[in-house]
Amino acid sequence: MTTPDTTPETTVDELDRHLASGGRVLDVRNPDEYADAHIPGAVLIPLSELDQRLGDVPPDRPVHVVCQSGRRSAQAVQQLLRADIDAVSVTGGTSGWSESGRPTETGRR
Repeated sequence: MTTPDTTPETTVDELDRHLASGGRVLDVRNPDEYADAHIPGAVLIPLSELDQRLGDVPPDRPVHVVCQSGRRSAQAVQQLLRADIDAVSVTGGTSGWSESGRPTETGRR
């Protein structure tokens, strides 16, 4: 079993390359946080809903997971790995993405 100490992590630079190649990103923050600013193309599934919505995460491709800074995304990655979904936590999360000068979007989806 994977433990929090072994949660796969990646950087916002790698996330940028992942998205440029057609990859997907899962945002596990709360809806109000997502509405304030999110990574373009990010799919919102709040961490509190992830167990019930695992079927909304297609298992055919790796998914990069973000939250605001990295704690919730690490928890989400653990849940996804237990469900045999290839996932990686993005260190720095949406804050790191924004601080790197990359664009964000606002509003709900």
